[in-house]
Amino acid sequence: MKFKKVLSLVLISAMTCSLAACSGGTTTTSQNNATDDAAGADNNTASAGTDSSAGTDNVGAATDTAPAGDAVEEADLSDIIPDETVTLTVYSQLSNYEGEQIGWFADIMKEKFNVKLNIISNGDGVFDTRMESGNLGDIVLFGSDGDEYTRAYENGMLFDWNEDDILSDYGPYIKSHMADALDKNASISGGTVYGFGHDVSSGAGQYGEFDYHPDIRYDLYKQIGSPEINELEDYVDVLKQMKEVCPTSDSGKETYGASLFKDWDGNMVMFVKATATNFFGLDEFHFGFYDADTGEFEDCLQEGGHYERCLKFYNTLYQQGLLDPDSMTQGYDGCMEDYQDGGAFFCIFNWMGATQYNTNEHMAEGKKLLPIAAKNQDTLVYGLGQSGSNRVWSIGAKSQYPELCMAIINYLCTPEGRLDYEYGPQGVCWEWLDNGKAELTDFGLDCKVLAAREDKVMPAPYSGLWDDGCPQMNNTTWSLNTTIPDGVDGQTFNFKYWDKYLALEVDSAEQEWRTDMGVESYTDYMNQFDYSISLPHNYAESAKSDELATTWEQVKTCIQNGSWQAIYAKDDSEFESIVAKMRADADSYGYQECIEWCENEAALRKAAEYE
Repeated sequence: MKFKKVLSLVLISAMTCSLAACSGGTTTTSQNNATDDAAGADNNTASAGTDSSAGTDNVGAATDTAPAGDAVEEADLSDIIPDETVTLTVYSQLSNYEGEQIGWFADIMKEKFNVKLNIISNGDGVFDTRMESGNLGDIVLFGSDGDEYTRAYENGMLFDWNEDDILSDYGPYIKSHMADALDKNASISGGTVYGFGHDVSSGAGQYGEFDYHPDIRYDLYKQIGSPEINELEDYVDVLKQMKEVCPTSDSGKETYGASLFKDWDGNMVMFVKATATNFFGLDEFHFGFYDADTGEFEDCLQEGGHYERCLKFYNTLYQQGLLDPDSMTQGYDGCMEDYQDGGAFFCIFNWMGATQYNTNEHMAEGKKLLPIAAKNQDTLVYGLGQSGSNRVWSIGAKSQYPELCMAIINYLCTPEGRLDYEYGPQGVCWEWLDNGKAELTDFGLDCKVLAAREDKVMPAPYSGLWDDGCPQMNNTTWSLNTTIPDGVDGQTFNFKYWDKYLALEVDSAEQEWRTDMGVESYTDYMNQFDYSISLPHNYAESAKSDELATTWEQVKTCIQNGSWQAIYAKDDSEFESIVAKMRADADSYGYQECIEWCENEAALRKAAEYE
């Protein structure tokens, strides 16, 4: 579904009430650019604001309990809380972290459940190794509900949530508030409930934020005369001019237009396919894209297709010395260091480059990454579904503590648990107000808005830095942008629409951008451009035959390797040669069989969509 200039009317009805609170003469922040919800991204967000020493300050009139209308089902945990602390293994295909959870979230787990969490991330071969061992872990988080999830439940590696009534006894909030998500999981799991997908919506007709928008250094953009940008390719010359006026980073290193990493590559190169989502309204779908407007499938190796166009964009950056040459080898951390250091000027994710660069120090100097969209772009926005999305919460069949795992997941699905997970402990980082709404404390606000979150030390009884204590599982239960179940005035979980955040004064760089663009928020700005909405759906990918699965892996490796080789091509002729070879090699491995499967899956997804 394609829209223009109306998303602010339908994002979430609750925003109307929240935004009304900031009308008046004071400059306010109605939306910032650090979304906490991106696919495959680090769950932690940058933070900042002014220094605040007290973590337990009162926020208006606060209470320790949920609003009266919030009928939180409490499970009796007295029979399952261990006398001695136990360590649960959390195998998360979404995490960038390896090791024991530390800090305030570890303290919450210890206090409420007397457990420690040991996080296992998903490196090469980890899933197969754990499958062979016969034990995936205690809490198991899947990156998708596709092949590996299917292999897991079909081979008896996941716990049936209705066995021994553990869902009813220890997951009552999930059972009463996430029925559609549980039904969806049963429908894709042979009739048995093994979990539910992430980003569940509490109601119909709700939409997420603009997770994608091109952010660039606005101070440099102004310095070079604010040239017009109509198409994706126009950024090349803009970034070239930026490099000419700012050739070195904060630390004196060479600057580049963009910096990438390959850690999150899947069937395609992540940055390449995500650029198509940002500029052409296409959703990544197996070996290609799903057109949210038409339901049609476009394979990624189509000649003159959107994947090739985005691939060529990054190759052009490379040819002109505007792509960090370490992009293929540096990894996630190296890329983030580039943006922190001011070594790259352009990023397509609103939660990535800006959250690293937009520190108090940079903003005090009038430097900031801010959205500058191409006139003809078409950005994809995701509709929220009550059945959830595809990153599955589940419990390992070999867990010795399935009831305890269920109780933990249930807690993370309560309003209190979701807010604790996102912002920090209740009473320290956020509170329920007497009017029934949630609100951040001053300390909690400092920890969430853009600045030096590494300075935020947790007050007693917690210890360590707020940033270090953030949950490392990196999955969500409720969508951040859905309304709080049984809440007040349609308030969402997203603090950017709460009164305290809306009342913040903005920095001079952003105020200049707002004045220049004639808008009051990032959402207002992005509403000026075309966008498409990916409708919520109950689709889950079909199982592949063993033969197709083998073919698929060969094709995937071919596309990944060929794409990176094309990005690093020294000239257009070499680029064309590499892409042609990639197509030929993929065909020899059985690419067309994969595409036939993809086209059938696209039809299934179309049939599974709902408004």
